[in-house]
Amino acid sequence: MVTYVATLDVPRHIVEYLARLLAAYRRRIGTPRRSRALGPFRQAVLVLRWLRERSCVHRLARDAGISQATGYRYLHEAISVLAEQAPTLHAVLDRCRDQQMTHVILDGTLIHSDRVAGLRDNGNDLWFSQKHKAFGGNVQFLAAPDGAPLWVSDAEPASTPDITAARVHALPALYQAAANGLPTLADKGYIGAGIGVWVPVRRPKGQSEQALHTDTRTRNTLLRSVRALGERAAAELKQRWRALQHITLSPSRIGDIARAALVLNKIWK
Repeated sequence: MVTYVATLDVPRHIVEYLARLLAAYRRRIGTPRRSRALGPFRQAVLVLRWLRERSCVHRLARDAGISQATGYRYLHEAISVLAEQAPTLHAVLDRCRDQQMTHVILDGTLIHSDRVAGLRDNGNDLWFSQKHKAFGGNVQFLAAPDGAPLWVSDAEPASTPDITAARVHALPALYQAAANGLPTLADKGYIGAGIGVWVPVRRPKGQSEQALHTDTRTRNTLLRSVRALGERAAAELKQRWRALQHITLSPSRIGDIARAALVLNKIWK
């Protein structure tokens, strides 16, 4: 065996923030002092290594001198503690209006996962996306006009279309926001979402884009150029918190993991 020194490329204030949350959680549930194998700070380091580096839990547990089962327990505990800090959609939209944002951007992303057993009525895999040819969960997210991620939803199985996932998690609140002067921009996957959700006009089937009126093509181009900034929201979360590139935990935890990454992302400096 060879030992070596490594550096976690996460600002120290983020580690301390998570450690404070974990310490408060332990006090809340009445954990006796010195009864845990790891203190809050070392637990925070373990969890942030998993989120940042996408390290396997077995290796993290070995490095920390704990069992793999304890490593998983510490990881799930911290994910839940962080996810509790994520803002609700209504709180995010209220803040957007207070800051006089011109619009918000709605989009969906696939969070890849290991293969999951689960069949739909038609025999297809529930957690398999035919579009991406991969297993995972569909997560809806909201971004500010500059592309900064603001909110993420619970995960739906990857076979769920964006418009269906949005109807479950986002559209009712977005309708109210649009009525109060905060419209939503989205791509063609949300055609039919309703009033207040601006989407490009689809070209007639079997015809080229030139079949659309010039004014319609211009509108589509403007919408795409403004909405494109929202694409960086999911990319920012996935690249900064690499665990989101492929989840090895239960897919039911994808939403909590995405919210945990969102909370940490907001305090990154």
